[in-house]
Amino acid sequence: MNRIVLIGRLVREPELRYTQTGIAVASFTIAVNRPFLNQKGQREADFIDIVVWRNQAENCANYLSKGRLVGVDGRLQIRSYETADGQRRRVAEVVADRVEFLDRGRDSDEGSADTGHQGMEDDSGFPDEVPF
Repeated sequence: MNRIVLIGRLVREPELRYTQTGIAVASFTIAVNRPFLNQKGQREADFIDIVVWRNQAENCANYLSKGRLVGVDGRLQIRSYETADGQRRRVAEVVADRVEFLDRGRDSDEGSADTGHQGMEDDSGFPDEVPF
């Protein structure tokens, strides 16, 4: 079984590209806090590369930005490639099956519609604002 579930904040804007056959692919990195403090009493984070395909890739590119909180459900993929100078590199990334937008975008703070969930299902059952 190869299943990854992460919650973290984007550390950069999503990068949208298209394959030669026209399929959308977006990539971004999220910072995921570790569940413990280091010896100095500070929280550390892991920076994890995410890849998402097709309609979800376009939604992520259109509605996500640096600092947004997302939930990612997918699988771990390890791939290798050769650089231009002949060195072998290995890359670990999460290929997302599902990306959930977990906070509101900046536009919604000004009273406009919440576009962060546009085109995405919200099946959490929670109201938009929690009373505590």
